[in-house]
Amino acid sequence: MKVKILVFGANGSQQFNVIGEAKKKGAVVVAATSSEASFEKLKQAGVTPVLANMSDAVKMQEITQGIDAIAFMVPVSLPNPFDGLQYAKNVIDAAKVNEVKKIVWNTSGWLAPQKIGIPGEDVKLDIRDYLKNSGVAYVIIEPTIYMENMMGPFCAPFVKNEKKLAYPTPEAMPIGWIASKDVSAFIVEAIYNTHLKADTFQISGLENLKGNALAEQFSKGVGEKIAYHTLPAKEFGDILKPYVGEAGAAGVTSFYESLQNATEYPPKFNQNMREVLEKLPVQMTLLEDWAKEHKGYFFN
Repeated sequence: MKVKILVFGANGSQQFNVIGEAKKKGAVVVAATSSEASFEKLKQAGVTPVLANMSDAVKMQEITQGIDAIAFMVPVSLPNPFDGLQYAKNVIDAAKVNEVKKIVWNTSGWLAPQKIGIPGEDVKLDIRDYLKNSGVAYVIIEPTIYMENMMGPFCAPFVKNEKKLAYPTPEAMPIGWIASKDVSAFIVEAIYNTHLKADTFQISGLENLKGNALAEQFSKGVGEKIAYHTLPAKEFGDILKPYVGEAGAAGVTSFYESLQNATEYPPKFNQNMREVLEKLPVQMTLLEDWAKEHKGYFFN
């Protein structure tokens, strides 16, 4: 029998590729969205869109009926990030009531070891605890930083207009950048691996690149000489403000300010990816190949 998967956040870049990866396995995919505007895009991707807001507990009970697995993500940039916990509870509670076999949660970043004073990050630790204690089988997928972030309004225009790869992380900070489609592939593999019932994976790309090395690989991919540029935290926050709101931008700005003033950096690379890939076999994307694939986006 075909596996029926409910995907949250399928209209966004982080989860959209879950659709294609799940369909490769023969799954039936239902995509929850809070906006009818995304129905056409989702239908064209070959899925059934359902209009549903995570804040509506009754609706969550309704749309999880007959579902085998949930590819879950809390919306990024909620006006009040702490609402994310109630949203998650609504989905997890509904999954339990309707005997959904597994929830795979994409955390949109490595979870902090303890609360750090950034609401959007701190609430994830409460969600993790609730999921772990829910009684529903789960896999938590923690990706590092998405290659797709380079397509954002704080980076792409600099590439095109100034031949600079602008990002708010210091040049000296190594990062194992990961492609969105790879994260989606991990999520689908986790759904289909019946041995995984209470597991967490920190995932990264296979290359641990400092800023200049990142720019070098990117340059090879797009066939242009691009230099790394550490975008000042405040400038980054200002560019982000229209997308994430005043409070969201302030939190992000303070986080990147602390990074830019640091002498030691948080790890953003899993050196044990080989072990992860044994359990979740995924064909990983290298930065140069990703840049080559998306060259038209930066230089159209």
